[in-house]
Amino acid sequence: MDLTMETTSTENEHYVTLRGDIDAYTGTQVKETLMALAKQPNATLISVNLEAVEYMDSTGIGIFIAVMKACKQTECTFQVDKLSSRVERLFRITGLYDHIAIHKGESE
Repeated sequence: MDLTMETTSTENEHYVTLRGDIDAYTGTQVKETLMALAKQPNATLISVNLEAVEYMDSTGIGIFIAVMKACKQTECTFQVDKLSSRVERLFRITGLYDHIAIHKGESE
């Protein structure tokens, strides 16, 4: 169960690309990174690219809900970007698809 995470930031915007699996083994790393970004007082955007996430379980759903709530408190926009088909299906099944900002990339 591997996960790689790449973060690029401008002054107030943070772009995170995840590749691999988001589960109980890798979730702590993802949550710590995203929550740290969400708690930055000057953050205006956190965008998480999930195009290369091959597997995600309920751990990932919990992480995204927690980060979404943290961002609401700091008025930071939180969005996910380019969902893999498996993750999109999970978001739809759980109802998260209707509650989180989803950016589909250039082909929107």
